[in-house]
Amino acid sequence: MKKRASRQAPNTVEPGGPHVFSFAANGDGFLLDGKPFQIRSGELHPARIPVDYWRHRIQMAKAMGMNTIALYVMWNYHEPTEGTFDFHTDNRDIEAFIRLCQAESMWVLFRPGPYVCAEWDLGSIPCWLLRYPDIRLRTDRANDSRYMHAVERYIAELLPRVKPLMAESGGPILMIQIENEFGSFDSNQAYLEEIREIWIRGGIDGPFYTEDGLVQLQQSQSYVAGGAIALSNGNAAQIEAVRKAFPSVPAMAGEVYPGWLTHWGERAFQGTSVDLCATLDELMRKNLSFNLYVIHGGTSFGFYAGANVDADSGEYQPDITSYDYAAPVSEQGVATQRYMQYRSIIAGYLSTPLPPVPLPIDTLTAKDANGTRRLMPQRYASIWDNLPAALPSAQTTHPQPFEMYGQGFGFVLYRKRLGPYESGSLDIANVHDYATVFIGDQYAGGVSRARMPEERALPLNVVHRKRLALSGASSVQDDAQVLEILVEGMGRVNYGHSMIDRKGIVDPVVLHHASGAREVLTGWEVALLPMDESFVENLRPLCSNPDKAGLFFIATLSIDATGDVYFDMSEWTKGIVWVNGHNLGRYWNIGPQTRLYCPSPWLKPGDNTVLIFDQHQLEARAVGLASTLS
Repeated sequence: MKKRASRQAPNTVEPGGPHVFSFAANGDGFLLDGKPFQIRSGELHPARIPVDYWRHRIQMAKAMGMNTIALYVMWNYHEPTEGTFDFHTDNRDIEAFIRLCQAESMWVLFRPGPYVCAEWDLGSIPCWLLRYPDIRLRTDRANDSRYMHAVERYIAELLPRVKPLMAESGGPILMIQIENEFGSFDSNQAYLEEIREIWIRGGIDGPFYTEDGLVQLQQSQSYVAGGAIALSNGNAAQIEAVRKAFPSVPAMAGEVYPGWLTHWGERAFQGTSVDLCATLDELMRKNLSFNLYVIHGGTSFGFYAGANVDADSGEYQPDITSYDYAAPVSEQGVATQRYMQYRSIIAGYLSTPLPPVPLPIDTLTAKDANGTRRLMPQRYASIWDNLPAALPSAQTTHPQPFEMYGQGFGFVLYRKRLGPYESGSLDIANVHDYATVFIGDQYAGGVSRARMPEERALPLNVVHRKRLALSGASSVQDDAQVLEILVEGMGRVNYGHSMIDRKGIVDPVVLHHASGAREVLTGWEVALLPMDESFVENLRPLCSNPDKAGLFFIATLSIDATGDVYFDMSEWTKGIVWVNGHNLGRYWNIGPQTRLYCPSPWLKPGDNTVLIFDQHQLEARAVGLASTLS
């Protein structure tokens, strides 16, 4: 492609030393040290990328022609329990990530929320706020001071970390985004202004910007005074439209989508890719600023994948573990065909050559002499042999959501001793989000909030038996059976007006007797199973009842050298995989994702422990090794 350097903004200043980033007086673009500057940004999320790969992913963005990295900060990833912050461990050190951007001569767009969406659990708002029955999220102090107090504390933690990294202080941060796509949620400029004022009181007076769809922006006026406007699903035409509506405000395409998110049960990933060649060519030709959301998506490791609720049907739609997003840089950091196309288009408008594309990360050999390399796990432990003590009875008269017990993620077991009847049906219609139900040691069925039919009552066959007293006397005792409901909380809704999405059993459980009587069940025992690092490390390798679903399986992966690998879980049903204690995320046989990504740094030469918790399977199946997602 013929170079058209004259069309490119002439400012090629790199981060390092104080700089002034500002807006043109007529709103016609951005300025760096007084000269026109085109933002060419690619979005990366530190929380979705192993820290060892941060530099590689930044370099991949740079080699595609970007000069800026946009990043979300996931509030709940940094304040998992109220008042306890972590900006140091693993991939939570956002200061280190931003300094890496600067070391690679990349500018930064800082997107701290407090709400970010991002297909991340509760849009990154901490779930411990949901312990308040009447909490209101994403609103100003007058409407809910508890929420805004938490926001203020969060930003107070960010302020001393961010201030030295602003461009005016010699860092790479050009702008800070205020909230995210608020016009899709509400019309309340007082709330956006409160957030802006918190930053100003802390010593950072901008530059600020907001992000929203064009229609939502126009309807809700969701911008802040003196701030720029970024457009979701933006392009050159939308930038032109918003410039007419707000002629003194600079605008950019804040989220240009190369693909889209994927829910469990949907079609294969291949249907989500978007060809951005024409869009990027026009943005470059007109010297307009943009951000690719995402240039590399990474992985929602652990329990952090979010969910949606369909606006029309009300269907709950949890997100898959992979955040590949059909991005130009794949989940494992490989330059896709789209990457090479986009790189060529952008390079055609630049006066200096782009750096070479970084080499891909090594992968494990996924085949052996017999074909596909496979692991054969063995039974290791049972959830039923590893139950913690039940909560005090005062907390459990009625089943409550996870958040009311102080638990954010994982599973909760609700247990109830049944009375003297023979059969009926169990109504746990409002389970959030996936339950396996047992009568004694027998699996009675499952209930799923996602992709669930209208009929949600679970038929039960509860036989009330008599047995001899243990003393051997002729008297008899009632042998009432135990109902156990093991509930998995999947992703909390991260978008729209259904975000108050508590997990567990959120409504009373009702037993419909065969006689027609209706009984609300009370008097529950509750055991909390967060499935966190501590729980997994302390599993007792017992299996007293191998015929009761809820088993852990274990395998050893022996390797001479490390490399990225995917674990193919297509022969398993539903569960979680850990490798050397790292939670790779969920798998589910409804697809479309059947493989879980394990990055090389989580492996070691020699023996590696692969632990699987499957909610249904009693027998182990093979786990294949693969080099790609699909």
